[in-house]
Amino acid sequence: MIQEVLDQSIKETALYNTHVELGAKLVSFGGYRMPISYPDGIHAEYFAVRNRAGIFDVSHMGEFFISGNDAQAFLQRMTINDVSKLKVGDAQYTAMCYPDGGIVDDLILFRQSEGYFIVVNASNIQKDFEWLKKYTSNNVRLENVSEDYSLIALQGPKTRKILSKFTDINLKMPFYSYMDGIVCEYSVMISRTGYTGELGFEIYGDNNSIVSIWNELV
Repeated sequence: MIQEVLDQSIKETALYNTHVELGAKLVSFGGYRMPISYPDGIHAEYFAVRNRAGIFDVSHMGEFFISGNDAQAFLQRMTINDVSKLKVGDAQYTAMCYPDGGIVDDLILFRQSEGYFIVVNASNIQKDFEWLKKYTSNNVRLENVSEDYSLIALQGPKTRKILSKFTDINLKMPFYSYMDGIVCEYSVMISRTGYTGELGFEIYGDNNSIVSIWNELV
């Protein structure tokens, strides 16, 4: 009975059924059922990303939006890098720390025209939100928009060539920058980010858009 209750608390991303259809091995990670391998095996996936391209479902990540007159000053206090350097379209890898220097979480911070978009780790969504909320002022608006976004990563040396067939966005963007635009006729945010060490992009959009884009790219 306890195990049944625990299983019911695990969420599924919008691409869950797609993973099942592709024969993925699914496990619980960060509160979601996520794929850790497909029938061709880890080696095939590794070399696909190193030599051509691979696609990842990272929709379990959390997203916050921070706005208001004091948003920059607030983030300057709450994160470890210089937020004032960010222009609209820039991204910054950074972290939040406790007063003693211990890490709350590492994250990516995007400067948007109306505020700041933060991407945090899945297992820390609620903890991070409560930590930020603890220090907000009347001139800072903090929103947890994690349920509004799905996220896929396209990584590998051929990703720019592949993705260019589905968008008119100029994909020769600098590392750690982003653009808003259209992919497969859907409005999304494309960032030149990723953790594989290869050329790659991450695509943020609503659930239905990301499922359709995933299918088109595959």
